[in-house]
Amino acid sequence: MAKLICNFTEMAPSMVAAAVTYSKPRLATFWHYAKVELVPPTPGEIPTAIQSVKKNIQSAKTGSFKHLTLKEAVLNGLVATEVWIWFYIGEIIGNRGIVGYDV
Repeated sequence: MAKLICNFTEMAPSMVAAAVTYSKPRLATFWHYAKVELVPPTPGEIPTAIQSVKKNIQSAKTGSFKHLTLKEAVLNGLVATEVWIWFYIGEIIGNRGIVGYDV
């Protein structure tokens, strides 16, 4: 057991260095996209979003969604899934736990 701990303490600095080297470019890419994609909407983008929602509601009422291309349908499904996932992430954060509500 002592030999295992000794080997681990000798290897730990090189393992940490390798992890840092591996992570730096990936984190740089993440932060680049996060600064662009995770910002709140500007006041100029809000009317466009409202129009898009109105268009989707009207499409659901009239049944014109049946004439969407496959690409448009998949894109709409991905957007709805993203909204759904962010809702549940907010619920988990609000509940301070992943399992149920404290009653």
